[in-house]
Amino acid sequence: MDRFITGAILVGAAVLLVLLFRHLRRASAERHAQRTGYLDVCRALLGAPRMGCGGSGFARLGGHYRGVEADVQVLPDTLTFRKLPALWVLVTLPGPLPVGATMNLMIRPTGIEPFSRFHTLTHQLDSPDDFPEDCAIRTDSRAHMPPEDLVRAHLHIFDDPKVKELVISPKGVRIVFLAEEAQRSRYLIYRDAEMGATPLALDLLKPKLDQLIALRADVLDVAAIEVQELRA
Repeated sequence: MDRFITGAILVGAAVLLVLLFRHLRRASAERHAQRTGYLDVCRALLGAPRMGCGGSGFARLGGHYRGVEADVQVLPDTLTFRKLPALWVLVTLPGPLPVGATMNLMIRPTGIEPFSRFHTLTHQLDSPDDFPEDCAIRTDSRAHMPPEDLVRAHLHIFDDPKVKELVISPKGVRIVFLAEEAQRSRYLIYRDAEMGATPLALDLLKPKLDQLIALRADVLDVAAIEVQELRA
């Protein structure tokens, strides 16, 4: 009888292990599909779209938007000191620009944002009075900063409270915004930090691309005017 009970327990345990393994494998496959498909809807915004995968497993999307090269990356931030894990989207128009320094304008920086090199820039600047009161500005060269009026003309980007960072650099322009946070109850109880179950919507990404297109055009216009003045 004891052998029968022991055998039944062992068989039951083996069945539970098999079921658990199948559940974990299915959950892993679903998580992979969600992450790699997170930007699928947004493909329609770009010409000649190219899909890739970042180090976090989330999709990366490249292509052309209104004739300009565009790049969209997704980065989860699960640092434990945050109130809730966050999913950031980095929208970039990469390509050389006629500016002599990198300028990062960030809302409420902590100094360890995983998506930014803000904390590595050597100079912190005072924020002008009409800039967002909770912003910080850093650059790698005070002497070659983009003109203040140029930056001010695009501060409306921060009317969206989910926008975290604006970057103007010799390598391009970028907006970083918060796509979502982990569900509070599941995270606080189960420490479940999974995000990205619902693909990123077109109406969240398109305004950021349009804003970057306008910013890039103004950077080029300002540089052209400066060249004309030097030649005059």
